[in-house]
Amino acid sequence: MTALLEVEDLRVAYGKIEAVKGISFTVDAGEVVTLIGTNGAGKTTTLRTLSGLLRPVGGQIRFDGRSLKKVPAHQIVSLGLAHSPEGRHIFPRMTIEDNLRLGAFLRNDKAGIEQDIQRAYDLFPILGERRKQAAGTLSGGEQQMLAMGRALMSRPKLLMLDEPSMGLSPIMMQKIMSTIAELKSQGTTILLVEQNAQAALSLADHGHVMEVGNIVLSGSGQDLLHDESVRKAYLGED
Repeated sequence: MTALLEVEDLRVAYGKIEAVKGISFTVDAGEVVTLIGTNGAGKTTTLRTLSGLLRPVGGQIRFDGRSLKKVPAHQIVSLGLAHSPEGRHIFPRMTIEDNLRLGAFLRNDKAGIEQDIQRAYDLFPILGERRKQAAGTLSGGEQQMLAMGRALMSRPKLLMLDEPSMGLSPIMMQKIMSTIAELKSQGTTILLVEQNAQAALSLADHGHVMEVGNIVLSGSGQDLLHDESVRKAYLGED
């Protein structure tokens, strides 16, 4: 069976500096796959390239059997690949509900959009309680919930989450990770970039460790969670 996402020998450069140096991995439908690694490893660059915000200098990206090499970003969203970016990038002066509706800007099925807005409120009740409030008045964790809800509004076949727990309190981080686990249980396919390696690997079916633009180790989430080198480097264990 063909994987939903196939990345083959992907290379991405900023000018003469190669940030991603020929990585390959796949994501099957219904899986959670995580990329872990330190800052500068190339994880965010990889997601930005998959969503069409950056152009690769080499390699192949195939999504649902189709090459994304020359497909513009807005068309990639319409094909079913959604990106919740690092830093959230919500629209602070717009209401929570209007932010969510922007996630459905390529859709015209009004009944379905209303259904998905309610789904976002079911996932994140605090958003429903404050739906008419300006998004900029939310806490960091609540803004992360909104960014994830907005990405889900396009009804993606694959949801990419970039550092969803960054800068959050432990309690809010746990809420976000619980929501990702819930989405997984509902069959949502997720590609997760996350600095909290323990949380990411605990959720993931498969994981890949990135260092300076390369994948240096791959395995099941549980295998990597118990790998001695991963535990020392990323889980803070001696």
